[in-house]
Amino acid sequence: MGESPDEAISTPPRRPSPLSQSHSPSLSRFANLRDTPQPQPVVSAPVSQFHSPSMSRSPFLGTPDRPMTMPASGARTPLGHNIRSRNLTPKFLTPLASPLRKALHLTKLDPHDAWLPITESRNGNAYYAAFHTLCSGIGIQALILPVAFIILGWIWGTISLVLVFIWQLYTLYLLVNLHESVETGVRYSRYMQLANAAFGGWLGNALAKFQIMYLSAGTCVTLIIVGGSTSKLFFEIVCGDSPCKAEKLTLTEWYLLFTCGAILLSQLPNLNSIAGISLIGAITAVGYCTTIWVVSVAKGRLSYVSYDTIKASSDVAKVFNTFNALGIVSFAFRGHNLILEIQATMPSSEKHPSQVPMWRGVKASYILIAMCLFPLAIGGFWAYGNLIPSNGMLAAFLMFHATDVSKSIRGLVSLLVIINSLTSFQIYGMPMFDEMESIYVLRSKRPCPWWLRVIMRSLFGFINFFMAVAFPFLGAVAGLVGGVALPITMAYPCFMWLKIKKPQVYSYKWWLNWGLGVLGMGLSLMVVIGGLYTIISAGIKLKFFKPQLA
Repeated sequence: MGESPDEAISTPPRRPSPLSQSHSPSLSRFANLRDTPQPQPVVSAPVSQFHSPSMSRSPFLGTPDRPMTMPASGARTPLGHNIRSRNLTPKFLTPLASPLRKALHLTKLDPHDAWLPITESRNGNAYYAAFHTLCSGIGIQALILPVAFIILGWIWGTISLVLVFIWQLYTLYLLVNLHESVETGVRYSRYMQLANAAFGGWLGNALAKFQIMYLSAGTCVTLIIVGGSTSKLFFEIVCGDSPCKAEKLTLTEWYLLFTCGAILLSQLPNLNSIAGISLIGAITAVGYCTTIWVVSVAKGRLSYVSYDTIKASSDVAKVFNTFNALGIVSFAFRGHNLILEIQATMPSSEKHPSQVPMWRGVKASYILIAMCLFPLAIGGFWAYGNLIPSNGMLAAFLMFHATDVSKSIRGLVSLLVIINSLTSFQIYGMPMFDEMESIYVLRSKRPCPWWLRVIMRSLFGFINFFMAVAFPFLGAVAGLVGGVALPITMAYPCFMWLKIKKPQVYSYKWWLNWGLGVLGMGLSLMVVIGGLYTIISAGIKLKFFKPQLA
């Protein structure tokens, strides 16, 4: 109570607790490692970390009265020499600012973050956040939205789309605000770190790890299927009746060609370095979504179109079909597993926390997402009705307008889909790149060499290629995929908010988050069951190692 502001600031820090050291840069690995106590040298930081994501000015820099020590694991620092630094606390710090500085604990950073792809560069901004969010939030999954209207109909399809959009935007807001913990001084740079902090190591892994890996790797497999198939269609449109050699390639060879392009782009070192790639992906996604629905509406609805919902054979089948349709709607709003990673690329300070520019970028991107998804779903169903194939709007556009739309427009749409698939592969693959490199970093206590990075990322790409060839029907189970990924988007953020923020019991926020969390988990279970029931009842051509056009 009686200490002066200067005394409060210069108080030596406490030794980092084991809890603060458990937030590994990997998804969950080595959370319980314990080494024998050793003398703790002062940690220095590379120049790239001076503007770090910490809520303090320079969290890696030690000062004479506030040395920063290594974690108990004995991890080495990015540089082998120490940096002498001055005390960065302003002399004019006011008495009002002192308790604020004490309340905002210094952010505890894992030194390994300076060596991993997601947190290697910390100079992101609101524009980069908008590019990444738009690239990951809109894409091939949007083209399947009108399929849900076949089951739900006009009214319930529109209502479901609006409600799910608001719901996932709210949980996105929760994640952005959970990224920095004022109470513990920890910055959760990965979704799994936040899950482990909220639920504990074992439960966090059990609940979220499979979904996170499934979304990242599964999406990359789907992108290879869609990108490879669309590449074949593109050259068929461009070549026409000419003796084009590209038409002689098999679909598997097109998959391989697309995979090689994706692997080449994936050699960019970190998440910030692919901001330009994400910008291209965002532009192409908006481009082909807008072109498809504008041309479809401009050409008018088909003369034999029908808007009657699909008649189920029984009431049970009707219920499960409805949940499968809700899974398709939920699948269109994936991408929450990347939000914390995107925010981790931004610098942060007491006066300028990262959540401010991050939320600004998210709002801008989701305005564009809404401007694409809603017209695409509603306009697509208006134009094609129940005739929309299960593959979605791209297949319907190329099928029903093969003669009345010019070759240049059809070719442009196909080319935009290919480019968007290539660019989306990068951002969805980045969590897996980060996870693979973290294994090496945590074991060797040094950055991953460039040649090993090339090998690991190439191996990841070719494994996905093998999965795309072996299981080419993955694109037809969008409802099931949506159900598996739904808790990541709709439920877990609510529970994590309750666990970390601890709102007053029975308050408005308490009831809201509990209600949405429980509803999300129940909906996820029903969507998974509905997706499985639809696959079993309707049947699906399980042609292993026989790629088909998506």
